[in-house]
Amino acid sequence: MRLLVVEDEVQLADALTEILKRNRYIVDTVYNGIDGLDNALTGVYDCIILDIMLPGMNGIELLRNIRKEKISTPVLLLTARSEVEDKINGLDCGADDYLTKPFVTGELLARIRALMRRKGEIIDENKLEYNGLELNRNTCSIIREGSELKLSLKEYQIMELLISNPKQILPKERIIEKIWGYESDVEYNNIEVYISFLRKKLAVISSPIQIKTARGIGYFLE
Repeated sequence: MRLLVVEDEVQLADALTEILKRNRYIVDTVYNGIDGLDNALTGVYDCIILDIMLPGMNGIELLRNIRKEKISTPVLLLTARSEVEDKINGLDCGADDYLTKPFVTGELLARIRALMRRKGEIIDENKLEYNGLELNRNTCSIIREGSELKLSLKEYQIMELLISNPKQILPKERIIEKIWGYESDVEYNNIEVYISFLRKKLAVISSPIQIKTARGIGYFLE
C-alpha cells in the first residue's frame, strides 16, 4: 500500500516515514501544501496523512481541492489538541479521521488500518488471503497449507497489490506508480522480472493461484 505523508515538521515527517516503511508501507513524503496537492492529485495513494498547518497551502485547503477533483483517497488529519475548529472543518471537508499531536505510534498504525478496512482493501492487519493463499505482512511471506516462502520487499509489494485487487487486471503503469512512484523511470522489464520470481515461488508451494498476463496491458490473479 502506498501512503502520502504531508507534514512540514521535517523531523516528525521523517520519523513517520521510517515507522511506516518498517511496517511495509510504501511512503512518499512532502513538506508543504503545494507539493502535497500535486502528489495527492495523482490518485495513486491508498491513504494520505495530512497535517493542517502547512506552508504554501494549509491542509484544509488541500483537502478541499482533492475532494473537488473527486479524489476519494482516505485522509487522516494530524492536528494540535487546541485545533477543535480545524478538526470540525476537516471532517466537514471530507477527512475520514483525525489524530491529535503528540500521538502514539500504535494508534497511528491502527487508524491507518481502520481506514484501509473501510476502503475494503485490507482484511486483517497482519495478513491478506485469497482462495487459500495467505500473504503475511509480519514475515513478508506467502503461505499455503503450511508451506511458506519468504518474499523480497518488491515481490511482497507486488503480491499485496495483486491480492488487494483480485478481480482486476492491473496495468503495468499502475504497478509502477504504486510500487516505485509516479515519477519513477523504472521500465516494464523490471516488473516482468519480479513477476517471474513470484510465479516460481507460487509454483514451489503448489499454489492453485497463478499470475496471468493480459497481453499488452498488465497482470491479474487466476
